[in-house]
Amino acid sequence: MEPFVLRSPEVTLSVPTAADVDRVAEVCTDPDIARWTTVPSPYTRADAEGFITQFVVQGWQQERDFTWAVRAPGTVDGPVLGMMGVSIRAGEPGSPLSGEIGYWTAPDARGRGLTTAAGRLVVDWALDPDGLGLQRLQWLAFVGNWPSRRVAWKLGFRFEGTMRRHGLQRGRLLDDWIGAVLPDDVREPVEPWPAEAPAV
Repeated sequence: MEPFVLRSPEVTLSVPTAADVDRVAEVCTDPDIARWTTVPSPYTRADAEGFITQFVVQGWQQERDFTWAVRAPGTVDGPVLGMMGVSIRAGEPGSPLSGEIGYWTAPDARGRGLTTAAGRLVVDWALDPDGLGLQRLQWLAFVGNWPSRRVAWKLGFRFEGTMRRHGLQRGRLLDDWIGAVLPDDVREPVEPWPAEAPAV
């Protein structure tokens, strides 16, 4: 599949290129990204080069991992404000096609609703029969990652529970939260925000 651009009045999603290597390397040294994702830590420029020239390029070529850089509206090559992607999940032959969403946001772009706006574009495409046509799109986050959970909640993901020692981060097993959205689900909050969540 050839990479393509997704747009809304709030954001533009375009595939990251070699021109984004320095910005990705800078952003991925952020302590919160290191804490809540599986990116290498410490993160180097070589890591950013490998991410863009190998993972991103091969993912699109193999139609397995679809990754976009989140940018300001109206530009396909502006500064990277975040990253958003969908990965196909392998299942039994003949089983319904499912995927997993993933995202991070640059520190200087947080609190502006950009990740939620980008997520709406990607969720709609992933579940649309004329898009990827997934029958289930799931969200995973390490337990305690409330910013990620808030985005998923706004996008209509139904919280399904906690999976103990399910997530692997740089050699450590961690507990995962899991949620999912299906094609016919309402893509807006449908559950109360958890009472135990800290104020944000």
